[in-house]
Amino acid sequence: MITRDSIETAYSFLHQKRNVYIHSSLDWQKDDIEYAIASYADDMSQELYNILSEGRSDFLRDHSRFREDITKAVEQLENML
Repeated sequence: MITRDSIETAYSFLHQKRNVYIHSSLDWQKDDIEYAIASYADDMSQELYNILSEGRSDFLRDHSRFREDITKAVEQLENML
């Protein structure tokens, strides 16, 4: 069961990191954010991750799709609140 608290926590973290990521012009900062989000994804509720990822095991972990993935995750979490 996914708790509201886990949704709110994930939303807050991902939303804040996405906002910094999309406005950053520093590659090292973007890399740090990608690493932090991938680590967070490893530890978050597996049930919540499965819903957000729609079965993609590399969701929030693929550098080439990161911006798209984090934007999608934030939108999905916002809709779940």
